[in-house]
Amino acid sequence: MAKWLVKSEPFKWSWAQQKKKGVEPWDGVRSYQALGNMREMKLGEEVMFYHSNKGLEIVGICSVAREYYDDPNDEKSGLVDLKAERDMPSPVTLKQIKADGRFDEVALVRQSRLSVMPIPDDKWDELMEISEAGAA
Repeated sequence: MAKWLVKSEPFKWSWAQQKKKGVEPWDGVRSYQALGNMREMKLGEEVMFYHSNKGLEIVGICSVAREYYDDPNDEKSGLVDLKAERDMPSPVTLKQIKADGRFDEVALVRQSRLSVMPIPDDKWDELMEISEAGAA
């Protein structure tokens, strides 16, 4: 199964709001590349929730609760439903990710404006290790 990362500005939609809501459509995506990534997301796949603009950190884990479908309010966009699953053991900051060196080829570092991106399995595991080490 693939793994993903989605970015949201916390003043527009935060991890706290996602957790409170439980399952929510991921909307507002207009980038062709990000929409293409959303089309690839499959039911049950894991998704890291990243606070962009303010915070700049991975804060939670969601799962895909509904695969890609047309946005009834925006013909140029689409949706996936994401279900909040759990907090990261400790947030992983962009500063940590960039300083580490193992993530130089990950879209979060290479394509800073991309809002929905795949995360290779090995990089997912390494991000989780950083998070778990920070919680220890």
